[in-house]
Amino acid sequence: MDLKSVSKPVGAQFESAAAQTPSKVLPGHAGTAPVEESRAARLLVSGKSDTPIKPAGTGATLESVIAADDRTRILETEMSPWRMICALRIKSSVGEFVGTGWFVSPRTILTAGHCVHDSQQMNGWADSIEISPGRDHEELPFGTVTSANLSTLSIWVEERDPDFDIGCIQLDQAVGEQTGWFSVAALPAEKLESHQVNISGYPADRGRGEQQWFHANRVLSVSARRVFYDIDTFGGQSGSPVWIHEQVDSPPVAVGIHAYGIGGTPSTMGITANSAPRILPETFDIIQQWIDENAVS
Repeated sequence: MDLKSVSKPVGAQFESAAAQTPSKVLPGHAGTAPVEESRAARLLVSGKSDTPIKPAGTGATLESVIAADDRTRILETEMSPWRMICALRIKSSVGEFVGTGWFVSPRTILTAGHCVHDSQQMNGWADSIEISPGRDHEELPFGTVTSANLSTLSIWVEERDPDFDIGCIQLDQAVGEQTGWFSVAALPAEKLESHQVNISGYPADRGRGEQQWFHANRVLSVSARRVFYDIDTFGGQSGSPVWIHEQVDSPPVAVGIHAYGIGGTPSTMGITANSAPRILPETFDIIQQWIDENAVS
């Protein structure tokens, strides 16, 4: 599938030349800020597993916390990889919302498409977004910056296709040089199946979008364009990175962008799960394009 990027204001559209390769990887970076291992690093999961960390809950509501809430608050948000994750304050013509984003280059942040453009809740494009990397309530270790431009995919704007609910925030400051950024990978389904994945973001129910909360578990299912997992999240965590570690000490590699609670999982799948659009070869190409368009000169 050929995808097009749409920016605010809408400018030139670019065709994606999706290569039919089994996987694609963009390297990450640890950042120039001091590198120390946080105590929360012990929570990170890696590799594949034959069993989930906990069984899927029953009797869950249409919210995204599945049975018991197993999220853990991250306190050392100035450390890696937590500082690569940003609290978003989204301003629109109909009010303000909270969300999550994460660095993929010094001046490029990925998030959910509905955090930058939502025809239902925001009547279109967000007016602006305030970005606070590694925020912990009133603590802003890397300050707060405002979006310079917003982009998403034309298929999201025109059709609200949940498989392509992916957005981009461009900055005019290279904040990511300090925080570092995630590696990004388009991986085949068999690589993701049963892999343990991590999600951390800024939910509205805990800390009003100002505290970072983490949970991890095993992938339950992989479809052609989505990855499904039994990981607790809540509104405001849309846009969070879904990342893996091949080994305990290997760097974080983002493979999806969290966007949906259990209400977004088809009942025919027979699982209780939250989900993320996968980073596919064609979306990988658009992400590369976004990075290149705003590269540090």
